[in-house]
Order: sequence, then structure tokens, then C-alpha cells
Amino acid sequence: MGKKADKTNVMRILDKKKVKYNYYSYDSTKLKFVDVANSRGQDLAMTFKALVIVGKSKEYYVFMVPMENELDLKKAAKVAGEKSLEMIPQKELLSVTGYIHGGCSPIGMKNQFRTFIEKRSNCTNKVCRWF
Repeated sequence: MGKKADKTNVMRILDKKKVKYNYYSYDSTKLKFVDVANSRGQDLAMTFKALVIVGKSKEYYVFMVPMENELDLKKAAKVAGEKSLEMIPQKELLSVTGYIHGGCSPIGMKNQFRTFIEKRSNCTNKVCRWF
């Protein structure tokens, strides 16, 4: 019998709510999430990344965008009602969210932040994947 994987915050929350999910792991120091998604045959348009952003007001936001896309910070600022936004430094990610780079999820963060998810017409019948 193999070693049981440590559960993440999101896994514990989904278990508590009795939500079915699949768990995949990879060594983010050796692979990029795009390579992992491609190797699994996942549609990059249906696989989202969580980007943690800070506004001029010092408020934090999470933007979920397809892995194949980049976040337009000017458009994101307008949606969030901020004058400007910028990515938080990677070294601050763990202290702000409780997650490390490559494993960030809007579910289970240390603090709840306003989260914006890019609407995709092909995501209507299921929750899309995210890294």
C-alpha cells in the first residue's frame, strides 16, 4: 500500500462538503503546470490558474484565468474597482494565502479574498480544473 498523500486545505473542505474530486500531484520544481496539463490531455482553456493580486488600496484579490491566458491588470483593476493592481511577490504568497506557488486555490486560503473567475461558456456543467 502506498503512502497516503497529505491533504491540502481545499481537499479537507471538499471532503467535509462531500464533493467528489480528483487529486493530482507533480514536482513544480521540475515541471511547469502547462506541461503537466498537456501530458494529462487537459484542455488549457478549461484549466485555470489562481493569481493573487494586490490593489493600490492594499486589498488582495484572486483572479482565476485559463492557464493559456495572461491577466490584463488594467481590465482587472476596473472590475475590482481599483485604480491599479499588481501581482504579489512570490515570497509573500505563503504568508498571505497559506499556499505555495504552484498550489494556490481560491478555496481554503487563510483569508477570504474577493475572487473573480473568467466566465467561459464551456464551463457550465462542471467545475473546471485549476492549479
